[in-house]
Amino acid sequence: MPKRPDTLETVILALELLRRIPRNRKITASELWEELKDAGIERELRTIQRQLEMLSEHFEIERDDRSKPYGYSWQERAKPLAVPSLTAQESLLLQLAEEQLRNLLPTHVMRSMNGFFTQARRNLGPASNATLEREWPQKIRVVSTSQPLLPPKIRPGVFEAVSEALYANHWLRVDYRNAAGKRHEADVMPLGLAQQGLRLYLVGRYRDYDNERSLALHRILAAEVSMCTFDRPAEFNLKKYDDDGRFGFGDGECIHLQFRIAKPEGLHLLETPLSVDQKVIEHEDDYEIHATVVDSDMLDWWLRGFGDSILDIKKLKIK
Repeated sequence: MPKRPDTLETVILALELLRRIPRNRKITASELWEELKDAGIERELRTIQRQLEMLSEHFEIERDDRSKPYGYSWQERAKPLAVPSLTAQESLLLQLAEEQLRNLLPTHVMRSMNGFFTQARRNLGPASNATLEREWPQKIRVVSTSQPLLPPKIRPGVFEAVSEALYANHWLRVDYRNAAGKRHEADVMPLGLAQQGLRLYLVGRYRDYDNERSLALHRILAAEVSMCTFDRPAEFNLKKYDDDGRFGFGDGECIHLQFRIAKPEGLHLLETPLSVDQKVIEHEDDYEIHATVVDSDMLDWWLRGFGDSILDIKKLKIK
């Protein structure tokens, strides 16, 4: 691929800086350098500083030079930059994405998007004309299906290390305390990250083992990214790991489940079946349910939750 001319490189860098300079707060050259680096744009810090000095002379950009490091921001009454900017709909999408994906994207990817998130918030701010888009987040809600709880606390630096190692296929050194309180250190090959309700789980393999296990991030006491990389196992599939009931504390064994459930409690199973092959036999006071499901502790917990409303539970092995 031919190398782009220096002039084009300079223009691209200038545009990227202009898009990332905020309007209502200051940002330093070092912060912009980090954002560009996370976005895959490698430049020396001094180059960024020179560009910012030039841009502040030709655009309506304020440079706060009362103390170092200098801070840069668009002037309050600066005209919008005549380069492609986010529409109101794109701003709404980014705002929702920032809220929902912060625990599912590597930290450096989120940082690289800071300039766009800031622009999205500004585009939907009180001074904008995007009234309908600004109102939308107050019109939607993801609701809990169980008793609401506060999320467990994840120790500082753990999520950053886990997501970076997972992103780059690097080994991860963890200090872990399991649910029984037993503490150990191990080298982990990170293979997947899953959010289950309010909890985050790292799926990985311990060194010298070929089976996967789930580690709760809030039980990781410390995590360090190794410089050693690994080849991601071709046979591992996070979706299959989930489909096998591994997050429900199962081992992937499918069974034929039968039970009878009172009509008021069982009505929802007619609307949201347990499986694609579910069969329902209606009786006078209850439904008789037949379905192929993955056996797991979570299934047992779910069945027990119906108390006396469920009876004649049978788990049959599939031949």
